[in-house]
Amino acid sequence: MGKPAPEAKPGATIYSVAEHAGVSIATVSRVLQGAAVVAEATRQKVLTAVDELGYTPLGAARSLAVRHHEAHGLVLPELSGPYYAELLMGFEARAAELDQSVVLVLTGSRTDLVAAVRQLATRVDAIAVFGSAAIPADVVRMLRAKKPVVVIAGEPHDGIEAVAAENLGSARELAGHVLDHGRRRVLFVGDPDSGPDVRNRHAGFVAAHRDRGLDAAEPVRVALSEADGAAFARRLLAGEHEADALMCANDELALSIMTALQDAGRDVPGDIAVVGWDDVMTSRYVRPGLTTVRQPVHELGALAASRLHELVSGEPPREDAQTLPTQLVVRSSCGCA
Repeated sequence: MGKPAPEAKPGATIYSVAEHAGVSIATVSRVLQGAAVVAEATRQKVLTAVDELGYTPLGAARSLAVRHHEAHGLVLPELSGPYYAELLMGFEARAAELDQSVVLVLTGSRTDLVAAVRQLATRVDAIAVFGSAAIPADVVRMLRAKKPVVVIAGEPHDGIEAVAAENLGSARELAGHVLDHGRRRVLFVGDPDSGPDVRNRHAGFVAAHRDRGLDAAEPVRVALSEADGAAFARRLLAGEHEADALMCANDELALSIMTALQDAGRDVPGDIAVVGWDDVMTSRYVRPGLTTVRQPVHELGALAASRLHELVSGEPPREDAQTLPTQLVVRSSCGCA
């Protein structure tokens, strides 16, 4: 005699099945419909939950998988700099290829950030969050309980996967290149506490000094905007800092600092070398050309959109961050001919 069917527990719904299995209701619906896009491990979790709860699906529940918002959410700090604009373009272009629209939330100076992110979760199928978008970790975990989430330029944790560009190795190479020009009073300009990317760039800076038996100076903790770069340049010109080279955490800082120094009559790189990070378009047209690190920002945005689509389709999150390679670009602001 076969095993008797489990008795349905009172109130067993597709929502309780999803919670029991640790997946979205859309994933439960796909399993019940026999969709092939669901990973086998996920399928078994759902079927086990259905069996343990004695859930009998309704016809309406089976159709939930096709009732999507057909939209991805993207949470960024701002759009004022070239980095975020390029990231958004990559994300939006890939989402469009997948027939998904994009709903954007800028954290900026919002006082209602948590409410805004909660509201976003009701309008989209999945959400990508920039790693330093000032969203508390518990809010990101709350989102993950409701929707698939990918962290951009962050680190995977609590079942939330991340996509990022490589930072430490290229930063070590960049700082080493500057030191090999004979510069010995090199400052790292940028706040390592602002996010994993900058933290790893600073770690590469420290490692390059250690490789050469040198002590690295403490970082100059400034935000990564044009205005903050100009403000730092004024302090440097006033004698508050002593340096013969600057390794800036992004090109926006580097370009604004270099311009301010040149406007004040300082020779770059003769008096002071300046290098950056990102390889934004302007970096190749200024004089001297900016030595920097090229990172695939557009591709990073596209990868985040692809992963959201795959997670919505039932793929499990990846435990390790997907990391895109970066590349040192040598021009002349470092002292090269």
